[in-house]
Amino acid sequence: MPVLPGAEPFRHEGGEVGVLLCHGFTGSPQSLRPWAEYLAERGFTVALPLLPGHGTRWEDMQLTGWQDWYAEVDRELRALTERCSQVFVAGLSMGGALALRLAAKHGDAVSGVMVVNPANKVHGLAAYALPVARHLVRTTPGIASDIAKEGSAELGYDRVPLHAAHSLRKFFQLVDRELPQVTQPLLLLHSPQDHVVPPADSARILGRVSSRDVREILLEQSYHVATLDHDADRIFEESLAFIGRLATGVGKEGTAAGG
Repeated sequence: MPVLPGAEPFRHEGGEVGVLLCHGFTGSPQSLRPWAEYLAERGFTVALPLLPGHGTRWEDMQLTGWQDWYAEVDRELRALTERCSQVFVAGLSMGGALALRLAAKHGDAVSGVMVVNPANKVHGLAAYALPVARHLVRTTPGIASDIAKEGSAELGYDRVPLHAAHSLRKFFQLVDRELPQVTQPLLLLHSPQDHVVPPADSARILGRVSSRDVREILLEQSYHVATLDHDADRIFEESLAFIGRLATGVGKEGTAAGG
């Protein structure tokens, strides 16, 4: 299937400092593209892959699971570590969980983690029904475009495939067990008003990681897809300051040194 216009992956060859961005469940690179472009314009090497089963039609996603999504970002991270002297990982929602697992598994190869409204659990009674329900019902209504800003929209599926949702639930359980292995500096930004992922998920992550260098920022003006919402500029600027503080190849003006 052809990729939906706007859902294409984004890559930029920049300096010695790399950033890997991971989009969310049923979403696409479109939700993070402004963030990726912001970092690319400041000289970083940036990778924003399209996760398998995403960015086409929900039927394609029904055939994929967490192993496919994680394998894609794992490949991208390995490629960045070969190309760059330092690499940072970032993500929105499920992409935040992907970024946290990369940090847990790759250790010193990841210099820092930046997550926006990271997801940690499939909530509600529906989660417990998934193992059976996915064989009876193919989809439920979509979760895309939880955005406060008028005129801003997320390119995502209007249906959630339940086979994929069942796999997502298993992935969250796996990542939750691995959170104590996350030791890198962590920047966690979350929206108090989020209609997709509750604040409890951010609190759980903050309580379980082993990171000592942690910064939590509230995005008061945004809903779930904060990277396309009123607080987008704040996210971008805070991530630049975070990388600038930790990366040896970034000058005082906030640009990445060339390779």
